[in-house]
Amino acid sequence: QLQVVESGGGLVQPGGSLRLSCAASGFSLDDYAIGWFRQAPGKVREGVSCIYSSGDNTYYDDSVKGRFTISRDNAKNTVYLQMNSLKPEDTGVYYCAAVRKHVCSGPYDYWGQGTQVTVSS
Repeated sequence: QLQVVESGGGLVQPGGSLRLSCAASGFSLDDYAIGWFRQAPGKVREGVSCIYSSGDNTYYDDSVKGRFTISRDNAKNTVYLQMNSLKPEDTGVYYCAAVRKHVCSGPYDYWGQGTQVTVSS
């Protein structure tokens, strides 16, 4: 089965950190750009970050610049989203998605089921 699976979500206090993982199964991520998206309760899904298939270019939404870092380890067939200095407004379900392109451009081919991130004291 071809799929991507997110992990690493949880409950964290404001100012804390989490690292999300997006692992592919059934295919290699080498030729795929990977995007991270999130959806807060009552809001539309938004793009958070993305990394080109080569890893030589990344994108961050203004709301997470300087706090989040996206990276990829093709040997492990996994993409990571390191989230630092978390804020309550970062709360939501985080999804990763894969598109078989060099650049971050939809429509995406595979979507994960999401992992919940809750930032609260």
